[in-house]
Amino acid sequence: MIRYEKAKLSDIALMQELVKEEVQKGIILFRSSDEMATNIRSYILAKDDDTIIGFGALHFHAFDLAEVRSLIVDKNYQGKGIGRGIVEALLQEGKNLGVKKIFTLTYVKGFFESLGFKEIPKESLPAHKIWADCIKCKHFPVCDEVALIQTI
Repeated sequence: MIRYEKAKLSDIALMQELVKEEVQKGIILFRSSDEMATNIRSYILAKDDDTIIGFGALHFHAFDLAEVRSLIVDKNYQGKGIGRGIVEALLQEGKNLGVKKIFTLTYVKGFFESLGFKEIPKESLPAHKIWADCIKCKHFPVCDEVALIQTI
């Protein structure tokens, strides 16, 4: 049975292993152990028994704006609603905390559209997002990710 729960510091090494291939491809940004530890409260895990099969993070940019980032689902579990479950848990957490809008940058536009996100121009994202995260990407400045947002 799949369950969704907050990550613990002891999960970081397994989380980094799960995301390793996508980081190497440049699909997901690398997050150091220290950065993940600092932001551990942001992560929601999907677990099958005690095995981490996916995760995502809700990162806050302002009192009313957050971002879904670092979304990953193990290849063997893709297409089974795990990613949807993670994003729905993150959206609910954002709503509970009073966030009004949640955005994402993604290569999987259709997935987020199926969850109610709408495409927006990347230029409308907070400038500190670009300089804090995007500049670390191997594709910067030629980015073909799509920005989407949802009002909750």
